[in-house]
Amino acid sequence: MIQNADDTGLASPPATPHRAPADAPDGQRSSLGRLVGVDLARGLAVFGMYVAHLGPDPFEDKGVSGFLAELTHGRASAVFAFLAGFSIMLITGRRSPKTGRAGRQAVAKVVIRALILLVLGTLLTMSGTPVAVILAYYGLYFLLVLPLYRLGTRPLVIIAAVGTLVLPQVLFFVQRTLYAHDALDLWNWPEDGEGIILLLFMGNYPALTWIPFVIAGMAVARLDLVDAAVRIRWAIAGIGLVLLGYGGSWLALHMVPGALTTLNKVSLSGSAESAWWSDTWGHPDIFNPAGLLVASPHSETTLSIVANTGVAITVLVGCLAAVDAFPRFHRLALPVIAVGSMSLTAYVFHIAGIGILGIKTLPGHPLYVPLGFIVAVTVFAMLWSRFFRRGPLEWILGRATKIAERVR
Repeated sequence: MIQNADDTGLASPPATPHRAPADAPDGQRSSLGRLVGVDLARGLAVFGMYVAHLGPDPFEDKGVSGFLAELTHGRASAVFAFLAGFSIMLITGRRSPKTGRAGRQAVAKVVIRALILLVLGTLLTMSGTPVAVILAYYGLYFLLVLPLYRLGTRPLVIIAAVGTLVLPQVLFFVQRTLYAHDALDLWNWPEDGEGIILLLFMGNYPALTWIPFVIAGMAVARLDLVDAAVRIRWAIAGIGLVLLGYGGSWLALHMVPGALTTLNKVSLSGSAESAWWSDTWGHPDIFNPAGLLVASPHSETTLSIVANTGVAITVLVGCLAAVDAFPRFHRLALPVIAVGSMSLTAYVFHIAGIGILGIKTLPGHPLYVPLGFIVAVTVFAMLWSRFFRRGPLEWILGRATKIAERVR
C-alpha cells in the first residue's frame, strides 16, 4: 500500500492510502491525483539527484550523457527545496492554516522534523561522504520559513519574489566580507560538520538564497490544485519563469559590456558562453559583480533562482495534471510514486550505497551507475510499500514527532 503525499518528503504528516477506484467521483480522483502528483514530482527529483551525484561529469563528458546529467545539476535539488515548502503546508494546513491546539501541534511537528534533519544531515556530512548532503540545510529552511505558515498565496508569492530579488545580492556582499575577514570557520561546529555560517551563507545550498524556493512551494500549496484553470495559469507561470531566468541571463551576458570577457577569465572550459544555464563553464567569482548575471546551477543568483523556481513549478504542475488526467499513466508511474513517497529513505539510501561501495569521486561515472541505484531503490520502494504505509525512515520520523501531540 503506497502512501499519499501527506506523508512524503523530508517532513510530512500521517499517511492514508491514495489509490482511488476507477469509478470514484471526479472530485475524489482529482483530490487523490493532486497528492499523488506531489509524490511523482518528488520521485523524479530523487532520480535527478542520483544522476547529478553519480552520473557522468558534464565537465568531461560533452556528449548526450553529459548533457542529460547537466540538466539535473542544481535543478533536482531546487525541486526538492520547492516541495519542502509544500510539505510544510501539508503539516500545518494546506488550503487553510490549522489554528488552536492543532496549529500548535503542527508547528511542533515541523520543529521536531527540522531538528532531526539538522542532526542527521550533520552526521552524514561528518561521515566523510563525497555527497554535498542537503538534509541539514533542509532543517534550517524549515525553521526559517515556519513563521510564514499562516500566510496566503499572494503574500507568500510577494515574499518569495522580494527574497529572490534581494537575497542573492546580500549573499554576494556577505561572502565577500567573510572572505575578506577570514571568517569562514566562524561557528563551524562541529568540526567537519555543517556550521551555521556554512548553512546560511557558504555551503552548497546556502539558506539565504534557497529559502525563496521553499516559500514559493508554500505559496503553490495554498492553491486549489484541482482546478484545471489554476493548473494552466501556473504552468504558464512556471514556463515563463524558466524563460525569464535563463533567457534573461543569456541576454545580460551578451548585452552587458565586458561580462563574458570577465567571466571567461575564471572559466574552466575556456568559455563562459554556457554560464546562462550550465555550470560546466565554472563558478562565479564572488569578488566580481559579473557573476550575478549568470543563471547556472548553484550560482546563487537572482536569475538562477527565477529559472529553477520555474522548473520546479512546471515539474509539479505537470505531474499533478498527468496523474489526474491519465489513469494509465498513473499506473505506469507507480514505481516512481513509491520512491517519492519515501524520499528521505531514498536519499539516505544512495548516500549509504556510495559509502558501502567506496565511491570517492562524484560525479564522473557512466549512466549505468545511477541507473543501477535507481533500479535498486525503486524495487525496494515497491516491495516495502506493499506491506507498509511509510518508508522506514519516514516511520521513524513520524514516531519521533508523536511528542508533539502533548502540546496543549
